Amino acid sequence: MQKIKQQVFEANMDLPRYGLVTFTWGNVSAIDRERGLVVIKPGGVAYETMKVNDMVVVDLQGNVVEGRYRPSSDTATHLALYRRYPSLGGVVHTHSTHATAWAQAGLAIPALGTTHADYFFGDIPCTRALSPREVEEAYELNTGLVIIETLGEIDPLLTPGIVVYQHGPFTWGKDAHDAVHNAVVMEEVARMAWIARGINPLLKPIDSWLMDKHFMRKHGPDAYYGQNVEPCS
Repeated sequence: MQKIKQQVFEANMDLPRYGLVTFTWGNVSAIDRERGLVVIKPGGVAYETMKVNDMVVVDLQGNVVEGRYRPSSDTATHLALYRRYPSLGGVVHTHSTHATAWAQAGLAIPALGTTHADYFFGDIPCTRALSPREVEEAYELNTGLVIIETLGEIDPLLTPGIVVYQHGPFTWGKDAHDAVHNAVVMEEVARMAWIARGINPLLKPIDSWLMDKHFMRKHGPDAYYGQNVEPCS
């Protein structure tokens, strides 16, 4: 598990590097599908003092397998997503300013331009509010379940993130680093949308044909964005 612990440690350290967290307000995890084990940041440990071996290993039921600290308090949310979506390899939760502002406003982050369309197919959804009972009985688990409920039958990798109402953003990807990349993009497009709507409150969503083009050229079956072929000699 040392390789995946190193990956999760590095991904967690990327959160303050990209300005996505204040104090200890964030966590990254990754899963070893073969072993059915998840590595996640320990709860409440400062990034300045955190080490690779501080990462906590849990099984898919949340039992600690390895580690001297308690895992993140958001662990049950991460595990719910891993159990539901076999395609996920990494999950990130932050309280980055602009994405969290949309969550607190109870609004989806609107798809307004091609930067958004390069990563997220359509608006980034906002969940419904959790009920008092859902918060009281199994808050973190129910946070995961409301994410799953909101996504419905959508392929999670088509829209690799969500904002949880009155809480904040969660993103995911094929591994921990990919999930962090999507968290960075979500924060940027959340900020762009806020600025754009301030400039033009009547702004309409991105044209559907432009959305389709930008997303599919990067993620579709005939994608051609970037260098995904062997270079010529």
